[in-house]
Amino acid sequence: MAQIKLTKDNTYNGNLILVTPEFPLIQYSDGDTMIPALKKQPEIVIDEEAAHSLQLLLSDIHCDNQIIAVSGFRTQQEQEEIWNDSIQKFVAVPGHSEHQTGLAIDLAEKKENIDFICPEFPYTGIFQDFRRMAPRFGFIERYLSDKESITGIGAEPWHFRYVGYPHSTIIAEENMVLEEYIHFLKKSTDFWHPYTYHTMEDNIEISYISLDANKPITLDIPDNSSYCISGTNEGGVIFSLWRKHDEY
Repeated sequence: MAQIKLTKDNTYNGNLILVTPEFPLIQYSDGDTMIPALKKQPEIVIDEEAAHSLQLLLSDIHCDNQIIAVSGFRTQQEQEEIWNDSIQKFVAVPGHSEHQTGLAIDLAEKKENIDFICPEFPYTGIFQDFRRMAPRFGFIERYLSDKESITGIGAEPWHFRYVGYPHSTIIAEENMVLEEYIHFLKKSTDFWHPYTYHTMEDNIEISYISLDANKPITLDIPDNSSYCISGTNEGGVIFSLWRKHDEY
């Protein structure tokens, strides 16, 4: 058995952190670890893992030039400038924007005139192909029209968030938003009673672990098992453990 120790600091970073009107970003990035979201648009950068997944997704749907990126990672200063200069209905308060994590990307249909605050990303053609395939590559459409009372954000058909696999597929299959997914795991799982997502090769055990008490927690991890930890930014972490079927 291997051991890992979790502390309050683990709650502030990872692919599943909530950055919302209620939960501000705690740990800021200066952008040094970000890379171009699309190789043809080097000026727009996002998290490296998210960028690689985005490029694979666009390749998989045989997207040539129909889809472009309009906004990726933003520094605090950039978010403040956009907030001051824009229609604030579609721009988060500085410190409360997913774009400051590097895990969010705004996409648009490539055309002559593009609204960079509210770009067009239709529910038809290759754009809908992108939505349909996105969860397989770790992305979700973040702000849905029927979930505004939960997210606190108006529908944004152009805004996609990288949460990683298999979380993205579970969220999409269950018609959840990120807030609902974290709430579900928080209420129904713990390290000893995980939610299990079955794939052809693995069983992925997913559990919520609270660190609200601000006391370190030590976990025993089976030898040679792959695992992933992401904070939620609201007091806990989500722990994912991959087990081969023959381990049971």
